[in-house]
Amino acid sequence: MSVSIRGFSSLYFATLVLLMSSGLFNTYMGVRLTAISVSEVWVGGLIAVYYLGLVFGARMGHRLIMSVGHIRAYTASAAIVTICVLAQILISPMWVWLILRFLAGAAMVVQFMGIESWLNAQTDNQQRGTIFAIYMVFSSLGTVLGQLSLTFFPYLNFEPLVFVAICSAFSLVPVALTRRNIPPLQVPAPINAKYYLERVPLSMMVLLVAGMLTGAFYGLAPVYAVRVNLSNEQAAMFVAVSVAAGVLAQWPVGWLADRVNRVLLIRLNAACVLALAIPLWGWLTVPYWGLLVFSALFGVLQFTLYPLGAAFANDNVDPDRRVGLSAILYMVYGLGACTGPLLAGLLMSYLSNGWFYVFVAACGLALILLVRPQKILGDHLSQDAPTNYVPMPDSLQSSAAAVALDPRVDIVSDVSHDPVFDDLPPLEERLAAVEQAIADEHAEMPEPPVENIAAVTPEEKIKTE
Repeated sequence: MSVSIRGFSSLYFATLVLLMSSGLFNTYMGVRLTAISVSEVWVGGLIAVYYLGLVFGARMGHRLIMSVGHIRAYTASAAIVTICVLAQILISPMWVWLILRFLAGAAMVVQFMGIESWLNAQTDNQQRGTIFAIYMVFSSLGTVLGQLSLTFFPYLNFEPLVFVAICSAFSLVPVALTRRNIPPLQVPAPINAKYYLERVPLSMMVLLVAGMLTGAFYGLAPVYAVRVNLSNEQAAMFVAVSVAAGVLAQWPVGWLADRVNRVLLIRLNAACVLALAIPLWGWLTVPYWGLLVFSALFGVLQFTLYPLGAAFANDNVDPDRRVGLSAILYMVYGLGACTGPLLAGLLMSYLSNGWFYVFVAACGLALILLVRPQKILGDHLSQDAPTNYVPMPDSLQSSAAAVALDPRVDIVSDVSHDPVFDDLPPLEERLAAVEQAIADEHAEMPEPPVENIAAVTPEEKIKTE
């Protein structure tokens, strides 16, 4: 493992610094805007457009990297993110902030794509699992450190934004100075939505709800913490504990997911989300240490829901279609992350703070009702099901290109680019039809004339020869 870390140290360090800036900004934004009495609707909207930028940028970033190269695309994107952050110091209208956050999300995902495609292109199949795990650790560590760094800023002025801009600019250094060869970029896989929606509709629902939970958490959990009279440092710890618990839970939950029914595990996860959210509806006074416990438990549940849903989806998709599967899962997850903060923000703004966890409980209840064993027919199980549970970083803090590091995916043999024909009959019927057509064609051909060899005299035969 140490060799793997040293080999990609520049890319790992860039990931760490990049996620520090993102983690700090998301927490700071919620705490800062709440302190100046900005509506939760605006806070939810800002986090929603950021994730919308991530989704759009994931599809457009390939063109940029292919046209100018990895380093130039990364450098330009880092500059755009830095400018957007610093502009928020000079510009106060919220509608302008919406535009800036969308641009920052679209630019930041290009940075993630550059790093992830670089790691994939220079990693063989034997090391893919190790490289993916290390990448996940650095991603999650950066997010936690970014949130905890808010504790070094006792005043809610613009100093944290300056630190975010410094981290964004500093992430340029290891990439610009790396000695590694620049890799080619995979052409983005087209999304055959009909194929995947028919194969894994329940997985799509799981990923949509997971995105709603995660997006609402990053945007409004700091707001909830401040509204229940936690200090800025305590609000940062409230969020960081949840992310850290989610990272640490990946491996034990993965061990369990590879040994029990995944549908039941998803329903158990949802039931626990529902049960844990009820005490936080506002009718109980929970001390600070109790809120930290609840936050850690929610982190275990919400940050393992995406890899559980992804593993369930991979169980029901052919191995050579999993790159396209990852693309549509990422888009569904991102759309959930866009709608979650908006819905939770509306509830908190017009009702009360406790409605944040009413929204969380409603998401858990929706999963319980939608994901039921009776709906799982097993008609589309893949040949390698059940696939391995793969610990994943928060996919909202990375890009769809991260699937290239997934040990379950073979980029070389993937045929996601090929068209999907859902209405074709089974292979045996098609082969039998071809054989019958060949037989019918031979039957219709006229018989060749048969010469009467005996009637040919030797003299005529010699003349013919």
